[in-house]
Amino acid sequence: MAGKVYLVGAGPGDPGLLTLKGLEAIKEADCIIYDFLANSRLLGYARDGVETIYVGKKGSQKTLPQEDINKIIIKKARSGKSVVRLKGGDPFIFGRGGEEAEELAHAGIEFEIVPGVTSAIAAPAYAGIPLTHRELASAVTFITGQENPLKERSNIAWDRLSTGRGTLVFLMGWKSLPLITGKLLENGWDPATPVALVRWGTLTKQTCLTGRLNDIVELANKKGLKPPVITVVGDVVGLREKLSWFETKPLFGKRVLVTRALEQAGDFTRVLEKYGAEPIAFPTIRTTAPPSWKELDRAIKRLSGYDWAIFTSVNGVKYFFERLYKLGYDIRELKGVKICAIGPMTAKAVSDLGIKVDLMPKEFKAEGVLEALGKRAIRGKKFLLARAMVARDIIPQEIKRLGGKIDVAAAYRTVKPSKEAGALRELFLEGGVDVVTFTSSSTVTNFAAMFKKKELPELLRRCTIAAIGPITAETAKGFGLKVDIMPKDYTIPALTQAMAEYFKGAPKN
Repeated sequence: MAGKVYLVGAGPGDPGLLTLKGLEAIKEADCIIYDFLANSRLLGYARDGVETIYVGKKGSQKTLPQEDINKIIIKKARSGKSVVRLKGGDPFIFGRGGEEAEELAHAGIEFEIVPGVTSAIAAPAYAGIPLTHRELASAVTFITGQENPLKERSNIAWDRLSTGRGTLVFLMGWKSLPLITGKLLENGWDPATPVALVRWGTLTKQTCLTGRLNDIVELANKKGLKPPVITVVGDVVGLREKLSWFETKPLFGKRVLVTRALEQAGDFTRVLEKYGAEPIAFPTIRTTAPPSWKELDRAIKRLSGYDWAIFTSVNGVKYFFERLYKLGYDIRELKGVKICAIGPMTAKAVSDLGIKVDLMPKEFKAEGVLEALGKRAIRGKKFLLARAMVARDIIPQEIKRLGGKIDVAAAYRTVKPSKEAGALRELFLEGGVDVVTFTSSSTVTNFAAMFKKKELPELLRRCTIAAIGPITAETAKGFGLKVDIMPKDYTIPALTQAMAEYFKGAPKN
């Protein structure tokens, strides 16, 4: 039995602009066939084991002719698979989706069209250019900048484009820019008509160049602009200076290396993107179960005998409760046990389980815990500390010194992921990273282990170093790194805000 094909518009680049229906199709797909302009991050929504096939076209570099792409789509569908053909922008706006749909109809394959946000409207919007405006433009025309070269004559009525005086949007027209401007001038357009060239629209590497019909080609050549570019012609371009919102974000265009564990990087990545940064995921740690559950199991079985349970991280909470349930227990075992959580994210992880947090120190580190607990008398109390297998021993040492009893149980361990540092080294040498972020001492240590110790300070010489707190900063300094940014509160939102304040007023990339 034949499968079904979904021609899905992936949107213009920003993964947040994918439609809900497109997301559903990706999640349920058996096979995804995707383009160069479809953000590869969207593949992260696919289920495990999905087959992915790249058939992208980048300028003149073509991996596959369209005829071969059509054959692949049909072949995969005929094998009974649910196929997503993921196309940049909208499949039916200069995306050859109509041709692919024709082939599917001819082959008798069931298909569905999932429209996407086209770059024709998204790129100008992200550049602060409204395509229509009551005072300036009552019409907008979308035009291809790459007509079929085999056609004997152009289908573009250049003479008629001069009559409405609305907004013109040319897609894929970078190479044809001299022809486009020349034809418009020949057909009566004012040489002073504003023009905008938007490159990589909706992405944090977006750039926008503005000029006029009579000088935009020269300006673009001087700037060294390259495709992909959307060309906008019309008086509405003049509103960009007033309405630009995306490129004015505090971290716009900054390339930020995220070294925290992959399973925790998502929240940080989303915060960075809200600030306009381009996150580069390079996890230096990964969490896994400890070699033995003996310590933790023993503690869980006598949980009711503790006065306090201390959690120092989200991972500690995650692994502790997973093990609690695995042993057949539930949160009722914590009756009478007070909970101390270091940091708001750890506290949230506990609260999300329906458990009240009794104490969160003002200072999110071991010393802060001891100061807060001291007010409640440590002497004679019994504590459980569920933490990473390797960690600082300040809390257990001080609790014992102050007359308390404490069991330290390894709930998880951190290990180095098998990540190749060669590509990252090249990125540093090319100046491709603006900020390196460290969210724990482990991220610093594992990151440094990927390089020769003596080369690290020189390799990161042009980078800004951001550490989440003083312990992490001290670890970084131990490897010869100068820490430029450290927030007052040791949280991801505070770290991002501190980065924004650091770069405030600095020239944009």
